[in-house]
Amino acid sequence: MTSPSTTLAPPNHALERTPEEWAETLGSWGEPRYRGIQVFRWLHQRGVFDPAAMTDLPRTLRARLEGEALAPPLETSYVHQSEDGTRKLLLGLGDQRTIEAVLIPMKSMAPGEGDTPEDSEGEADEAPRAWVTQCISSQVGCAMACVFCASGIAGFKRHLSAAEIVGQVMVGRTTLAATDERVRNVVFMGMGEPLHNYDAVARALTLLVHPDGLGLSKRRVTVSTSGLVPEIDRLGRDFGGQVQLAISLHSPDDSKRSEIMPINRKYPLAELVESLRRYPLPKRRRITIEYTLIDGFNATVADARALARLMRGIPVKVNVIPMNPVADNPLGAPSWEVVDAFQDALRAQGVASFVRRRKGDDIAAACGQLALAGEKKKVRVPLPVTS
Repeated sequence: MTSPSTTLAPPNHALERTPEEWAETLGSWGEPRYRGIQVFRWLHQRGVFDPAAMTDLPRTLRARLEGEALAPPLETSYVHQSEDGTRKLLLGLGDQRTIEAVLIPMKSMAPGEGDTPEDSEGEADEAPRAWVTQCISSQVGCAMACVFCASGIAGFKRHLSAAEIVGQVMVGRTTLAATDERVRNVVFMGMGEPLHNYDAVARALTLLVHPDGLGLSKRRVTVSTSGLVPEIDRLGRDFGGQVQLAISLHSPDDSKRSEIMPINRKYPLAELVESLRRYPLPKRRRITIEYTLIDGFNATVADARALARLMRGIPVKVNVIPMNPVADNPLGAPSWEVVDAFQDALRAQGVASFVRRRKGDDIAAACGQLALAGEKKKVRVPLPVTS
């Protein structure tokens, strides 16, 4: 998947150009087209933005590139280190906004624990390595207003550019450069709704998996959505199902899901489930269903059985996520007995499920805890009534 099957929106930053677009630009300057792949590699493989350091380019071209604004799109403001090895990166943007990304170590994950959508299926023969999953953001803030998530606490501010999205992975790579760790998985599960920012995310996906760039495996990049049905269809068409898909579901009941996820009022469960049936999933792949357990609201054995019925006939795996604490939010996780009973009920119905153990919660880097630094809380929707 070096490019989607549809035309990408035009690039707005030098880092967003594909090798083919660099070749077009350099060709218009009278340079050989093969120079395009050289420039692309300097930027994406080596993280070099100073044309003077691009030593395999002729001096005249390096001088011309000085005027192309080859600068990193973001910078690291602070790195918060968790006791479990998770690192939360506070990243500064050019307009003084900030976003967060998270580096989650996988080396301490027990087989089958399923801390990420990319579990170990089909890879038992791989030697253990210090792999890391990076959770990245797609927007500054979020417009979806899910009540269990801190990302929308101050509302939506703006979309991230493709350069700002890819730049997070480049910063992650730089952060790990002095260690024996390496980013293996990238999940669009940070701040924002990725499919609300479709054009930038599509270009970022194309760049992240390009073999002459960061070269991430297609099956190791996951896009998580709260359920924007037209964009799920578009993602399937544009990338042929090669992009891993995760659905933020959290209730098998329309009325309850609408209480905690306003997007359900626009795209109710019946429409969402049909879009999953249409998704062109490759053989031996599964869609990840993310399910946050909220004490007294959606965590009963009956809920688990209803979820299994809803997903019948669709290749899925369920990530069961006991709700992580969110500031000023009284909702919380049920007891571990309730969590275990929920998972057992899913498995009894033949649904593969994994409980996502908390990582980074001591630095507010766990699932649902990423928020805009310094922003005031904005009340978006009323909290559901729990028993």
